[in-house]
Amino acid sequence: MSTALAGIGVSPGTVAGPVARMAPPPQLPTDLPPVSDVMAEIAAAEAALHEVGSALEARASAAAGTAGKEVADVLNAQAMMARDPGLAHKVTDRIKLGQPAPQALDASFGEFRQMLAAAGPYLAERVADLDDIRNRAIASVLGVPMPGIPTPGHPFVLVAPDLAPADTATLDPAVVLGIVTEGGGPTSHTAILAKSLGLPAVVACPDAAALTDERMVLLDGTTGDVVADPSADLVTNAETRQQARRRALASSTGPGHTADGHAVKLLVNLGAARDLPSASAADSEGVGLFRTEFLFLDRPDAPTLAEQAANYEKVFAAFSGRMVVVRTLDAGADKPLRFATVPDEPNPALGVRGLRVARRLPELLTTQLTAIAKAAAITGADVRVMAPMVTTPAEAADFAGRAHAAGLPVAGVMVEVPAAALRASTVLAGCDFLSLGTNDLAQYTLAADRMNGDLADLLDPWQPALLDLVALSADAGQQLGKPCGVCGEAASDPLLALVLVGLGVTSLSMAPVSLPEVRAALAAHTLDECRQLAVAARAAADPAGARAAVSALLAP
Repeated sequence: MSTALAGIGVSPGTVAGPVARMAPPPQLPTDLPPVSDVMAEIAAAEAALHEVGSALEARASAAAGTAGKEVADVLNAQAMMARDPGLAHKVTDRIKLGQPAPQALDASFGEFRQMLAAAGPYLAERVADLDDIRNRAIASVLGVPMPGIPTPGHPFVLVAPDLAPADTATLDPAVVLGIVTEGGGPTSHTAILAKSLGLPAVVACPDAAALTDERMVLLDGTTGDVVADPSADLVTNAETRQQARRRALASSTGPGHTADGHAVKLLVNLGAARDLPSASAADSEGVGLFRTEFLFLDRPDAPTLAEQAANYEKVFAAFSGRMVVVRTLDAGADKPLRFATVPDEPNPALGVRGLRVARRLPELLTTQLTAIAKAAAITGADVRVMAPMVTTPAEAADFAGRAHAAGLPVAGVMVEVPAAALRASTVLAGCDFLSLGTNDLAQYTLAADRMNGDLADLLDPWQPALLDLVALSADAGQQLGKPCGVCGEAASDPLLALVLVGLGVTSLSMAPVSLPEVRAALAAHTLDECRQLAVAARAAADPAGARAAVSALLAP
């Protein structure tokens, strides 16, 4: 008997296969006898830390040849954490006081975790990585299965409560057929990574906790449906639809447009340097969001003008003949910088982040704009810049003025704060374009932390309140004759893309894997049909109602 489970589809595609669950974190024993041989206990703890460090170094070496240098650097950094002498000293001291090795490891990692939290709102990945190392070390000393990505010896559907960055960094798409997580949300790290790897994925599926190893599942990364123990006919029908979908998408090429020829620019999002080859090879009209943070993170000081210009030049050259929209430094909140952001902010998501960093350190923005302009001049690329976390018309006009003065003729701002959407006309009057960052705009509109999987339903990009703000921004663009695009995860949903175009959005930027499906969806519907879909979505009471109303109008 088949069992239907519901989640949120975050990466398109349909796949069937046996479940392989992430090994859970080890349970800390509570009935261990007192330590009788202190030196042997210390040796066991040190051996566990050494094993974890060596395993991470081996994974880093393997990743360097497949996932790229940046992934290898992340794993090497983890290995250094495991080999930290200070950590080993803490563990040794606790064992000498009588604690068994597992408890000594747990308590020592707990101290390091508290130290990390006290240092300010550091990257969420660092805490997750530390927890991952702790789990591996304790598993090693207890002699139980190592937590992390399973290796059943055959292709599988990965099922997990959620995925740590160190695990997702080394997923092998040749073995992992798809991903189902109990937690997470549409803007989570897992969602973004699954798209970049082209893996069908469903998140926020709490009933997936009941799925056991080797149980067959069928998942649809578009609808969010997961079927346990699917019938052979159900799997065959799904595979037939998937093959038909692939054939249809293969014929979907060229610039984006609706069935009646209304142009919609289809662009890609670009982050880490390792994504450049796949992003530049995609059939897109350029980059709608080039995240520059990767140059600034995990370093004691800002990159020099020359270093920035050299990196930007590589990206611009790879997209020769196509536009590239560069987002200036988006630091703060979950991306703090030791040399720039304010430590220990009481509420960093509402603090000094994005463009606001330039209030304290204007030279950071000046240097970055100069570097972008220099790289654009060398390559002759069609480069535009935009500032994150803009709230007021004055901020928008000031940023555009700085960019123009630096030699960058086209400067826009991101709409991520409701205030900017509510006054979109006056914000856009002072700059050249708007780009809607729907991930943060949803967070601030619904007062829901985008990293909190428990609030995934509130962060649904189909929220009618969010669509209202998109409509206000797009209306301003039409009134002033200036572009208004979307570069959040909402742009990658083929059904929602129709609604966004109906609201007046002029470009959509997404992960490369999502381009064909969005392009095909647009080409199958006229602009007037898109407008009707937008009206229906905004009239709904909630995200589910909006999606259902649009689906009903499109039903044959």
